[in-house]
Amino acid sequence: MSTSTKQFANISVVPADTAGYEAIGACKNLKQRILTGVIAGAGFLALLLIGGWAYIGLLLVLALIGYYEFVRMNGLAWSHPAALTGSLATLAIAWPWQLTGGEAPSLGSLMWWVMLILLVWTVLTKNKTTIDHAANLLLGAFYIGFGFSAMMDVRLMDEYGLLATFLAFGCIWSSDIGAYFFGRAFGRNKLWPAISPNKTIEGSIGGIILSLAVAVLFALLAPQFISMGQALAIGAVSAIAGQMGDLIQSAYKRIRGIKDTGSLLPGHGGVLDRCDSWLIVYPILVFTGLLT
Repeated sequence: MSTSTKQFANISVVPADTAGYEAIGACKNLKQRILTGVIAGAGFLALLLIGGWAYIGLLLVLALIGYYEFVRMNGLAWSHPAALTGSLATLAIAWPWQLTGGEAPSLGSLMWWVMLILLVWTVLTKNKTTIDHAANLLLGAFYIGFGFSAMMDVRLMDEYGLLATFLAFGCIWSSDIGAYFFGRAFGRNKLWPAISPNKTIEGSIGGIILSLAVAVLFALLAPQFISMGQALAIGAVSAIAGQMGDLIQSAYKRIRGIKDTGSLLPGHGGVLDRCDSWLIVYPILVFTGLLT
C-alpha cells in the first residue's frame, strides 16, 4: 500500500452534521404552522363575526370532522354503521334546536337509544364491533357534541354573545400562548411527563397568568358586560380546564400511539388537536352559568 493510500485509510469517515438540516426542517414546519394558523384563524374569526348559520354551520362541520377523527382513532371506518350512529348522535347533541323550531331530544332517552343501537351492533357483527367500540363511540358523541353545542349557546346569547365568545376564546388562546412562551423561557419542572413530556409547571402558571390578564382587560373595557370577579373566574376556568383538555387529548393519543388526530390543518394536526381545550372549557362555562 502506498503512503498516500495509507493516509486515506487512516482517515475516519465522519457523518455530515445533521443539525443544520434539522434546523431548516423546523423552520419550514414553523412557517407552515404560522401560515395555516393565520389562514384558518382569519376564516374562523370572519364566520364568528358574521354569526348565525355561517358560524353554526362551521361548528357543525367541525363537530362531524372531529367525530370522524375520533372514530378513526378507535379503529373503525367512518362509514361503519356504528360510526354513523355515533355521528348522528353527535349532530343531534350539537344541533341548535332553538333556531329550527324543533324540540331538543331528551338527553336520557337519546343516550339510551344510541347505547342500545351500538350494543345491538356488537351482536350483529359477532363482536367484530366490540363492547369497547360501543363505549368509545358513545363517549365520543357526548364529548364532541356537547363541546360544540356549548360554543353555539354562547354565541347565540341575545345581547353579548359575540363579546362572550371573544372573552372565552381570548382566555383559552392566551393560556396557550402564555404556557408556550413561559415554558420556553422559564420551564424547568415537568408538569405531567408521562402524558405530555414538553409541558412544564412554569408554562402552566404562565398560561394561567396571561388568561387572567385577558379576562381582567375585558372587565375593565366592558364593565356593563361582566364584573371583575366573574371575569377572574372565567379566566381561571379557561386556563385550568383548557390545559386539562389538552392533557386529556394527549393522553388519548398516547394510548393510541399517534401524534395527531388528523391532518386537516398542516402543521397543527386535526380538529381534535386544535379544539381539545374548547371542548372542555365551553361546557364548563355554560353548565356553571359563568357565561350564560
